[in-house]
Amino acid sequence: MEHDHTQQPVIPEENRRPVRSRPSQRRFDRLVRLTSESGFDRLEAAHVVVFGVGGVGGFAVEGLARSGIGKLTLVDYDVVCATNVNRQIQALQGTVGQSKAELLAERCRKINPQIAVQAVQAFYQPKDAEALLPADAKPDFVIDAIDHIAAKAHLIDRCKQLDIPIVSSMGAAGKLDPTQVRVADLFATHGDPLARAIRKHLRQKLKWPAGENSGPAGVRAIFSTESRRLPIAPSWDAQGFECLCPSSPDGSWGKDNDFHACTDRSLIEGSAVFVTSVFGMVAASVVVRALVGELAAKTAIERGAEQPATAA
Repeated sequence: MEHDHTQQPVIPEENRRPVRSRPSQRRFDRLVRLTSESGFDRLEAAHVVVFGVGGVGGFAVEGLARSGIGKLTLVDYDVVCATNVNRQIQALQGTVGQSKAELLAERCRKINPQIAVQAVQAFYQPKDAEALLPADAKPDFVIDAIDHIAAKAHLIDRCKQLDIPIVSSMGAAGKLDPTQVRVADLFATHGDPLARAIRKHLRQKLKWPAGENSGPAGVRAIFSTESRRLPIAPSWDAQGFECLCPSSPDGSWGKDNDFHACTDRSLIEGSAVFVTSVFGMVAASVVVRALVGELAAKTAIERGAEQPATAA
């Protein structure tokens, strides 16, 4: 007689152990063991807004959803393009032309059915700042994964004005070595052209202090110490770059959009998922560690059980 291996064995009532945890805690059991139950409660109660959910932001969202963040708002105007497949988590066979934010929101719900997630198909710009990041409804954290200099600088400035913690991704393109990804104050990053452009924009356009009066920005930035690699044009660019982005008839998204179309770029950078994903996951870790704070499990050094390593 064959046994039905698809059915779970029935445990007699008298042998069952009482379940003291909430279902959500057991779903994230392995994380709770690092954050503590009280720390995890903070994550479940937190609201994080992610601006830009492409190669970096998409993986940041993945990290946040798998860390039990209770509420997410995902802001991105773009739709999936065939050229996103190499680095964007929602770019799959059959998703080309669909909203990146909506696809990620659905993925988050499958990871954690209890999550409250909102997808907003919009491009962050000054005139829409109040609608996308209201002054009277401050989130617990913002992740900036925008790749447009003026929009990025304005978002950073707005978060500073509203006293909203923000972690900002600098340039992940043109890099092949994920081990060189670092976190530092925005004004302490080095070797990153995007960070340099953002600092210049903040000082010249948004009147941030310069020179000896600048001090730290108070904004955590993710960057790479790897020297930027200039792209090698493939053979199919012999007659010039050809955009593959899908576009709507009214030009509201795709190659004809008014925001950041690839046809308007002077250079198409190369990118690798094992770098962009690390940028995104580091951003998620910055958020989670900041929210959990002192409630996290202690390291051996913090417990006094191990001495810090010293240089030989």
